[in-house]
Amino acid sequence: MFDGRQRQLHVRIPRFEETVVVDGVLDEPVWARAARLTGFTQFLPVDGRPAADSTVVLVWYSSRAIYIGILAYEAHGAVHATLADRDRIASDDWVQIFLDTFDDRRQAYVFGVNPLGVQSDGILSEGVQARTSESVRDTVDLSTDYRYESRGRVTAWGYEVELRIPLKSLRFQSRREQRWGINIVRQVQHSGYQDTWAPARRASASFLAQSGTLDGLTDLTRGHALDLNPELTSRVDGAPDPSGWNYSAESPQVGGNLRYALTPDLTAGATVKPDFSQIESDAPQLVYDPRDALYYPEKRPFFLEGLEQFSTPNQLIYTRRILQPLTAVKLTGKLGGADIGFLSAVDDAGASATGRDHPVFNLLRARHAVGGRSTVGAVVADREEGARFNRVYGADARILFGQIYSMLVQGAVSATRGDSGTAVAPLWQATVERSGRRLRLRYTVSGLHPDFRDNSGFIARTGVAHGALDQSVTFFGPPGGVFERWTLGFVADATWDYTRFVNGRAATDERWHLNNDVAFRGGWSATADVFIESYGYDPALYADYAIERHTGAAVDTVPFTGTPHIPNLDIVLATSTPRWAGFDGNINVIVGHDENFYEWASADIVLIDAGANWRPSDRLRVSALYTEQQYIRRTDRSTVGIRRVPRLKVEYQLARPIFLRVVGQYDAEAQDSLRDDSRTNDPILLRDPATGRYTRAAAQASNGLRVDWLFSYQPTPGTVIFLGYGNSMAEPAAFAFRGLRRTSDSFFAKVSWLFRLGA
Repeated sequence: MFDGRQRQLHVRIPRFEETVVVDGVLDEPVWARAARLTGFTQFLPVDGRPAADSTVVLVWYSSRAIYIGILAYEAHGAVHATLADRDRIASDDWVQIFLDTFDDRRQAYVFGVNPLGVQSDGILSEGVQARTSESVRDTVDLSTDYRYESRGRVTAWGYEVELRIPLKSLRFQSRREQRWGINIVRQVQHSGYQDTWAPARRASASFLAQSGTLDGLTDLTRGHALDLNPELTSRVDGAPDPSGWNYSAESPQVGGNLRYALTPDLTAGATVKPDFSQIESDAPQLVYDPRDALYYPEKRPFFLEGLEQFSTPNQLIYTRRILQPLTAVKLTGKLGGADIGFLSAVDDAGASATGRDHPVFNLLRARHAVGGRSTVGAVVADREEGARFNRVYGADARILFGQIYSMLVQGAVSATRGDSGTAVAPLWQATVERSGRRLRLRYTVSGLHPDFRDNSGFIARTGVAHGALDQSVTFFGPPGGVFERWTLGFVADATWDYTRFVNGRAATDERWHLNNDVAFRGGWSATADVFIESYGYDPALYADYAIERHTGAAVDTVPFTGTPHIPNLDIVLATSTPRWAGFDGNINVIVGHDENFYEWASADIVLIDAGANWRPSDRLRVSALYTEQQYIRRTDRSTVGIRRVPRLKVEYQLARPIFLRVVGQYDAEAQDSLRDDSRTNDPILLRDPATGRYTRAAAQASNGLRVDWLFSYQPTPGTVIFLGYGNSMAEPAAFAFRGLRRTSDSFFAKVSWLFRLGA
């Protein structure tokens, strides 16, 4: 027995060349001889306390797989378990197994299961966090799916789950005898508590560094497995024309992926014409600052596999820049002791500026451990398009010192050749962080030259420098108290035009955020923040603006010059419910006065993000989201802009691999005629860059309803049958539902199958 609370964290698990039926019942004799991991400790909301609910994890292995059994005892509340689609178990009770197969404490495979054995898997990479005052461990990226078996069942005493993870699904060390890092995390929904086997503390710069180990693993066999994944997609689109309704069918597209295990720690892959059809469309995002680009995650399976190998502090590699690849090849894993990722792709000519050249991408990322806990890395990103090119060269380091301090530095330079010559420009960043249990600090400064370009990466905004001082202190309530954790934070944040920063001038935008977050007993949480800000006028954003000036009978077009600064004062209120067995919800509201980017004037704002999830049975899920963004002129209380987006998703799981889904979304957006609200009140004119002509920024509105249906059969990752239909409609008046007219529809089908060959 290995008791986590007693620091018995080095586990020598037994090896048996036996097989079991993965059915969620741990009744085979081999389970009685497995290593037994017990003694869990609470991690959230308060670390260091003994877990309220008992958990036992059984582990053994063979030359080709690792076997894990979970006995989750529940004496205080009901078990939350639904039959869900993959990665959709966040509202259920669940257990995650972290396997650091290289024992480098930087990355780990994550295999998650709910009480019925429904899977949720991905990668945890050290230093990748959702940055909030409550970030206490790195965030698991659930994008990648792995092949493994799992079954579970709810019992009178809790639940029981059985897993078999084939070594073919993993990369690991090439040595005969090796050690893996391991930790297990259990989420108990009725209390909101999260427990870990290896005691993990908030006061640490690394969650993975606190893991236990599986020792003495010998003669592991991954084999030279070859995965072939052919796929066939077909699409029919419909649109109205003067003669009625016209449908056009695309020729069926044949493509596919290939994956080959060169060694236990190195994998090669290739693809031909990968597609997006296996995933629902990107959800729309509201624009809060038009100067920042919107980020959409990668969804194509070929690019998701090994994507963690390409991560950098600033996202210098962003595979969605490869728009419609004709073909691509990839190499990921360990080489010479370094983590490497190499990707080469040829894009469709339609993605080029000329429409004739095929953009070619060559992307390389490498990282190496230094001193056991720190890393250094390099990146090269090259995009060639005829005579044009964009090349980025970068280096970075993450240094951990003490138990709770870390420093991150990165530098990069881009060389871009266009029609007007070649421009060379830098990017730089430095961050220092203290990950204390009570006191958490994060200080950062970064800069991107106006000429810095990365056509292979994601840069939200260039031509700026940024600095932030983020500090918070956390107080913990007594066991059984009304509040369990209370965090107070203060953020001082500033953004400069890059030239102003270099010349030592004042910041363009300044923000002071006072944060107040409370976690209550039972899983409730509440937030009350105050934002005090000042935004400076950005001439580049309004380069195509002008004012229509009336002097008597004369009409003149004069340049638009906005007021130098706009002061903001916002109040943020948010709350979320516990994840009950049948329902959970959350709402976030921002009110106050903020910049109105439509007219560069101060406006009263109302921003609402609300969501609710209803689970009337263990197969049916209903999710509702509502987002509203409204800007009201402070001069006359008229609305200059409003957007409202309600979204409803209904999913029914017929069986574990089969589900039906329907998504309905209404998008209503309206903008008033624009005027110089902060100064002259004259009409605003907009210049057409193609013709140079100015026209009035007239009122406009759009009201659209989109409904998407999907049938999905997905027994294992890579093997799928999808049948879908989507319908778009529009109407003159928002939410009237009387004048809806169909504007487009489409049918699509996809069939793909994963063949796993080789030893």
